[in-house]
Amino acid sequence: MCRWLAYYGDPIPIEALVFRRQHSLIDQSLHARQGATTTNGDGFGIGWYDEHGSLPGVYRSVHPAWSDRNLRELAAHIRSRLFFAHIRASTGTAVQETNAHPFRHGRWLFMHNGLVRDFALLRRDLLLAVDPALLPEIEGSTDSELLFHLALTFGLEDDAVAALERMAGFVEDVAEAHAIEEPLQMSVAVTDGERIVAARYSSEGRSRSLFFSTDARVLKAQYPEVPELQQLSDEARAVVSEPLGDLVGAWNEVPESSVGIVQAGQDELRPFTPRRGAVRPSDTVPSGVS
Repeated sequence: MCRWLAYYGDPIPIEALVFRRQHSLIDQSLHARQGATTTNGDGFGIGWYDEHGSLPGVYRSVHPAWSDRNLRELAAHIRSRLFFAHIRASTGTAVQETNAHPFRHGRWLFMHNGLVRDFALLRRDLLLAVDPALLPEIEGSTDSELLFHLALTFGLEDDAVAALERMAGFVEDVAEAHAIEEPLQMSVAVTDGERIVAARYSSEGRSRSLFFSTDARVLKAQYPEVPELQQLSDEARAVVSEPLGDLVGAWNEVPESSVGIVQAGQDELRPFTPRRGAVRPSDTVPSGVS
């Protein structure tokens, strides 16, 4: 499927995580250890925030990440306090730029690893539930982009965790109506530029891998001889599909059906519970519209 990472902390070059680590995202694009596919070469994307404003920049391509010279140039010169990076392995939809992650809406970024099972059968019902005002923004054909717009419809900008839970529950409700079992597989991340919300969930209870880095203060105390760790800010935190290296104690697997929030101050980890029956397609149609 896909591999991705998210970073929060003091500004660092994007290449520090995408290229420089022992098992960087570029290495994972060729040699993923924990993904459903070893090679993830169906496009890639980065999204980042800088000091000039709240709207993120996005660069996406259909090229394999390992062979794109523009990505190497950009990653070396862009420093960001919060960024997403994603490498794609298609689950059936076209390899095209509009299907590459992350997806953007205003100040929000979204990326996903997983699938909606039998998406072609469920797509119409899922699409009809999207707020009509958001429909013109859907440019691609992936289940991932549709999941993002469902989450926006269900209140992402007000309560990201609750919206993701409603989105997951709604997908399961629609699948049940079509007699499709175990429809949703996801590790997903969303941000508004101030915090990162990352969830690990699947209908079958065997979700794709997801890890949070250990508190930077703990790592700096544990490894005083590692210069790269000493340069990290105390708030630095990464969320990854699989560890970027083999440093003992550096990575912590997110428990099954959990959601983590990376933010200034204390991070949070809580259960992720889809809200079944909470939203119906008719609930998303504005009053006066039939």
